[in-house]
Amino acid sequence: MYKTALFSFLLLCLTASASIAGPKADIRQLEQESNAAYAANEFDKYFSFYSDGAILWFPEGRTDIPSYKKEWGEFLKSGGGIKAGTTSDMHVTLSPRGDVAIASYLLRLTTQDADKGKKVHTEDYQESDVWFKTDAGWKIMHVHYSQVPKSTKP
Repeated sequence: MYKTALFSFLLLCLTASASIAGPKADIRQLEQESNAAYAANEFDKYFSFYSDGAILWFPEGRTDIPSYKKEWGEFLKSGGGIKAGTTSDMHVTLSPRGDVAIASYLLRLTTQDADKGKKVHTEDYQESDVWFKTDAGWKIMHVHYSQVPKSTKP
């Protein structure tokens, strides 16, 4: 009896752990894919990860998806773009129901400016993405993205 109860308890723990590990792994994979699309300047693929109603906090202030698409599209058309992007220190937290996930990480970007000089620079950012599980799959609903203060850069 004792062994059966212990076995049942361990099986329950493993099942609960697996049910959390799956969505966390999914979010890590989605973060990798969305950031790879961003770093490759793949406009349509990059925006496919976002909900149309997402709200984004950037260093310049709050924006929405239509405004971000317009701004990013103009930047790319003018000759600017991302040359490289890498993430590190990824942390994923799930809601108790497993339908909301928060991914926070560091993002190192090498960007080419759109101006005549086409200056290339590398900067570090800290980002948090809030993902909701929707009928269309996991979608980013909120982003908070800011430059890492110079005194704390990795």
